[in-house]
Amino acid sequence: MSHAITGASAAAEPAFIGPWYRQVNSTQWNAFFASFLSWTLDAFDFTIVSFVLVDLQSSFNVSKALVGTVGTVTLFARVFGGIGAGTAADRWGRKAPLMFSVLWFAAFAFLSGLSTTFGMLLALRALFGIGMGGVWAAGMPLALEHWPARLRGIASGALQAGYSTGFIIAALVFQYAYPLINTRPDFAWRVMFCLGALPALVVLYIVSRAKESPVWLERQRHLRETKTRDAVSLTLLFRPNLITTTLATSLMMTMFIFSYYSITFWYATFIISKGLKPVSFSLLLNIGGVTGAIAAGRLAETWLGRRGAATVMMAIGIASVPLYVLTDTVGLMWIGAFLVGFFAAGSWGMVPSYLNERFPTAVRAVGAGFAYHVGAAVGSFTPTIIGALQDRGMSLESAMGFSIALAGVLVIATVWMGPETRGRQFHATE
Repeated sequence: MSHAITGASAAAEPAFIGPWYRQVNSTQWNAFFASFLSWTLDAFDFTIVSFVLVDLQSSFNVSKALVGTVGTVTLFARVFGGIGAGTAADRWGRKAPLMFSVLWFAAFAFLSGLSTTFGMLLALRALFGIGMGGVWAAGMPLALEHWPARLRGIASGALQAGYSTGFIIAALVFQYAYPLINTRPDFAWRVMFCLGALPALVVLYIVSRAKESPVWLERQRHLRETKTRDAVSLTLLFRPNLITTTLATSLMMTMFIFSYYSITFWYATFIISKGLKPVSFSLLLNIGGVTGAIAAGRLAETWLGRRGAATVMMAIGIASVPLYVLTDTVGLMWIGAFLVGFFAAGSWGMVPSYLNERFPTAVRAVGAGFAYHVGAAVGSFTPTIIGALQDRGMSLESAMGFSIALAGVLVIATVWMGPETRGRQFHATE
């Protein structure tokens, strides 16, 4: 199997005129929304936990450190989901593993709300994490392999914005629905968990209407014509022609996760320490994340490319840190929340396209899924690192500011360790 993914596609893209969104047909939009809504719902079900940690601690009578493991086990389990669904998506197609992953995480989100012990809750959230990892690994190539190469960056930014969209929905549900059901102990958080299963039915219907990836189907035709069969895609990631790509992209994603959790995990605590309510700040941060990811995806289709777009966005994000955590003026803090969301968190907009473009078709789903979720697992130690800095006498705002800046620099450095991929075509023979 060749890793050469440059050059012209088997069939040249037709000439195009008019706004980009009119150059996308209904089949391509169906694939996009199947992935976007799956990722958005996934993010809602994951982030809603962060709003009810106090309730969980009270219900199960556990320490803050222990209740924090609810998020940790989910992040680590995502690795298994990303690898499993990615491998399945390379062998049997992108669509079926995506549908299975949505059904899986929705079921375990619902069951999490029925937990009777803390151990049961941890086990169910770990199982939820498997589905969460599967959605990204199978869903991103399904959408991106449908879209033309010249618009892939735009699709990438919009797809990644689904995570911040899910966070915004979770914040709004907590702000307006949670008080209505918080009528007795040990009840409201259960409803919050169970809520995530209901929209899954709509998402499953939308996914079912999406067509299978044309790139994957073309590869299957190629394999039949040549009377060959791909090896298990996971094993191919560690062969000499791909291991450097596998390790480099995993390292890059570790730095992206380091950046994300430096920005987000302790942020509500920081806002509360200032005597303020965190919801408005979190909303501004994630509205910035949504719009920034879309902007980064669009920027990645200019002469800057994937690496240049990430560099520009992250550099401005680093420069915005003083407004984010190093001021006591509320108005400036609001501006800082949006700017860091737009630029630092928004730099993620190039990630789906870049990761999928780094790997050949035979291993695209498992390669991108492996890199993304291994990075998530390793980067999940970021909250602990920031906590340790505080234990050593550093203030929370200084620890956050230092970590955000350092992570941003490392993101830029690791992005430039790999090649530029803008304009790369997906080939069935690779």
